[in-house]
Amino acid sequence: MQVGLSYRLLRRSRPAAVVDLQAPQTLDHPLFDLLQALHRHGSIRPAAQSLGLSYRHVWGELKRWECELGRELVVWTKGQRATLAPFGEKLMWLEQRAQARLRPRLDLLQAELERVFDEAFDRQIDTLSLCAGDDPTLLLMRELAQQRGLRLDLAFADTIDALRALDAGRCSLAGFAIRDGVGRHSLSARVYRPWLKPGHHKLIECAYRTQGLMVQPGNPRRIATLADLARPGVRWAAHPPESGMRILLEDLFAEAGLAAPAPTLIEPTHAAAAMAVASGAADAAFGLETAACAAQLQFVPMARERYGLLACRSEIQGNPVMQRLIDLLGSPAWRHGLATLPGFAANMPGTAFALGRALPWWDTRGTQARPAPSMTVHTPQPTPNDTANVVHAALA
Repeated sequence: MQVGLSYRLLRRSRPAAVVDLQAPQTLDHPLFDLLQALHRHGSIRPAAQSLGLSYRHVWGELKRWECELGRELVVWTKGQRATLAPFGEKLMWLEQRAQARLRPRLDLLQAELERVFDEAFDRQIDTLSLCAGDDPTLLLMRELAQQRGLRLDLAFADTIDALRALDAGRCSLAGFAIRDGVGRHSLSARVYRPWLKPGHHKLIECAYRTQGLMVQPGNPRRIATLADLARPGVRWAAHPPESGMRILLEDLFAEAGLAAPAPTLIEPTHAAAAMAVASGAADAAFGLETAACAAQLQFVPMARERYGLLACRSEIQGNPVMQRLIDLLGSPAWRHGLATLPGFAANMPGTAFALGRALPWWDTRGTQARPAPSMTVHTPQPTPNDTANVVHAALA
């Protein structure tokens, strides 16, 4: 069965310092707009009103898609509200999960298109390259930087890959998160220490953020601790092994004296992990409180991290463009933006800390001689045609 889906790449308008995690930018398709509106409102009439469409149009489009797919999308019962059929529900959630996985790729695509237009119009814009994992403050940072005539070229990568890129000179900044009070023999210390050079790097503080367990509303599986993830039958989602989130999670398991169970699902973003729980594909996931709130999930806090940007000391001291970004992070606009993100808080944003102060386990002795631990676990990564496969996955 061949099903063609044509998407539009949209950038939705929003207040300057407010990040809408549900759709910072999104691939838009009218079928899934209809399914989501019907799921949200519970009947066709209010769903149609929310989309600015007529009842007759929505009814007709749903019927047309049912004929094209050969499956029932909506339960049509005379005298009762029309609701999503099991296939319609499944299709909607699969597409939502695919969108959540692809969101960083879409962000990179949009940044590249902006760069192309700047070059075409001969606009001279100061640029900094930033390599980092999935974090909502990066979208806020780019928005505010753009307002100040500064462009952030974002490359999304796991923490280890971001540190490798900084070490190789492929970026000016690398996203980095660490808890206060982490021991020098922790996995975090052992993994990160070889990539951090004494007297060479500084950490520019952005914010503090909260990570924990995302569970379904009402927490029906009564998941409240890490030990609950090891219970028989509990399905949970995590990030890939080289991500900072996964390294943090391994540390938390070790501190609790627990062996970390293998996750049921590997998801590349916080939004994708949250969507796995919201869709019922997982009972729990570990990630940011912001993502849990965006997906209307219940959240169990587990850890508070300092999130910042690693940069070379020489860049911080000698690059005026870098100083413009530091000034932005210390501005009231940045603090106001952070206040819109659940689980984020400002402490000393815009302050560049020496590693000895920022990292409690920092020890320069033997730093160069200690090799980085091998991270050889390979996990499946989402492919760019995820959304194109959504219908076929639902039909399976």
